[in-house]
Amino acid sequence: MTWLRRALLSRPYVADTILAVGVYAMALLVPGPPPPPGAEWHARMQPLTAYDIGLAAVVCGALVFRRRWPHAVLAVTVTGFVAHTMIGGGRSLLDLGSAVAVYTVASRYPRRHAWAYGGLAALVITVVRVVSGASAWLAPDVLAPIAFIGMATAVGDSLRSRRAYVAAVEERARRAEETREEEAERRVMEERLHIARELHDVLAHHIALINVQAQVAAHVLATEPEQARTALGHVRDASKEVLDELRTTVGLLRRPGSRDELLTEPAPGLDRLPELVDSFTAAGLKLGWMVFGDPRPLPAPVDLAAFRIVQEALTNVSKHAPGATATVRISYAADEVVVDVADDGRSDPGGTSSETGHGLIGMRERALSVDGTFLAGPVDGGGFRVHAVLPISRKNRR
Repeated sequence: MTWLRRALLSRPYVADTILAVGVYAMALLVPGPPPPPGAEWHARMQPLTAYDIGLAAVVCGALVFRRRWPHAVLAVTVTGFVAHTMIGGGRSLLDLGSAVAVYTVASRYPRRHAWAYGGLAALVITVVRVVSGASAWLAPDVLAPIAFIGMATAVGDSLRSRRAYVAAVEERARRAEETREEEAERRVMEERLHIARELHDVLAHHIALINVQAQVAAHVLATEPEQARTALGHVRDASKEVLDELRTTVGLLRRPGSRDELLTEPAPGLDRLPELVDSFTAAGLKLGWMVFGDPRPLPAPVDLAAFRIVQEALTNVSKHAPGATATVRISYAADEVVVDVADDGRSDPGGTSSETGHGLIGMRERALSVDGTFLAGPVDGGGFRVHAVLPISRKNRR
């Protein structure tokens, strides 16, 4: 049965031809006027005329094209039934063709449209039966076609509603699949951006310190071996931290689970600012730092963003303004924390002031990730300044 149904659905004209032949055969089984009461079965069978055969062929033949021209087929079937009744054709199953046509209209058009055409067809058939004198207004022969056409309209409308519901469900499923794919792609991009930002902020800092200390060791190796040994010790410590950070990042990439579950130590925050300052001071950077307001624990995203901004800004100073003096100011307010890092060195158009560098982009992204603001650029009289305002909002407390 499934194979037959699929075959008929794939060949609609074949299916409609079979339907038309079936209706035609049924219409010819009950021709002629109604028999007198009490007549035997053989008396009910009236001879078929050429008119009966031809009219039934026209009405039922129209059903072959019911899918292509549903309104025209409905008009043909109703007109054929009217013609049959007006010439005294009497009782017939030609109204079955009208019911099939009404069903087709109802299954393809909106509900109001379908019931309007179904009601009009039922009204025409009823009026014709009564006017022709074949039946009274409340006779079964009048009420039966009305119920028949009403049933066909209801079935067709039900089928149309089911098709619309299935189409809507499939569309929702398709959109949900697209949304899931877009969400997965977005999360992958966010994760890649996070890893790239962490690699740049952490590794750039330590590599810059290694570079400075290596230069110091090479410069004083022959004249001051003790100072060279100290510089090489800083290189060893910085390289060890780089390896630890790389190990954590590789673990983040290779293992399943969320980012927070994979971190082997808490994310750094402003509580590690003295340690950060000491690492730069040991590398030879002239650095001063001040804290204003009441220091207090910050939401983790804000604390991490503030620390990374300070770290990247000082790394840029050590790379692009050697010999400059940097000043770090951290200001705690009721609903925000302000990070300000400035130096008095030469503004290098290809260094910290470049808008294409990953450092400035990363600092801006970190500020925007917590709904903060970020400004960076040269200052009057020489030097460069990084200024970020990070709000302590309820959103950032999660």
